[in-house]
Amino acid sequence: MHQWELLVRESVRQTLADYTAATDRFDLHALAACFALEGVLEFTGADEPLVGPPAIEAGLAAAMSPRDAARRTPTFVRHHVSSIRFGLVNAGRAEVSSYFAVHTDIGLDHWGRYRDVLVPENGVWLFAQRRISVDAFAANSLMAV
Repeated sequence: MHQWELLVRESVRQTLADYTAATDRFDLHALAACFALEGVLEFTGADEPLVGPPAIEAGLAAAMSPRDAARRTPTFVRHHVSSIRFGLVNAGRAEVSSYFAVHTDIGLDHWGRYRDVLVPENGVWLFAQRRISVDAFAANSLMAV
């Protein structure tokens, strides 16, 4: 493996970690900043993909707004990302897959897979596309769509 590829991989890992930390802090602005200018976010329960950081921030804020007064809001969220696997890695594109498990006040809330494409933009690697597939929600999930 060449040094440039190690640098790409570490930059990608940093973006994955930045996204996770922003999600756990409910910091949608920082989360959206992990996406390229035309970056696309697709997730289970969304009608349409969200394109670009402003749309991602606004779309996630709308998706997180309480729809049911009886539904509890989590006081904390902790994402655990594992099995990060790099596919294609070159100077202009990195393809990555991983798994996630999300814990909230109830314990294990939901789990699934990330499928990502990252590209370099302004000296950092950002999501060109992130597809979030939720495999299942706990029966008493606080975050089920």
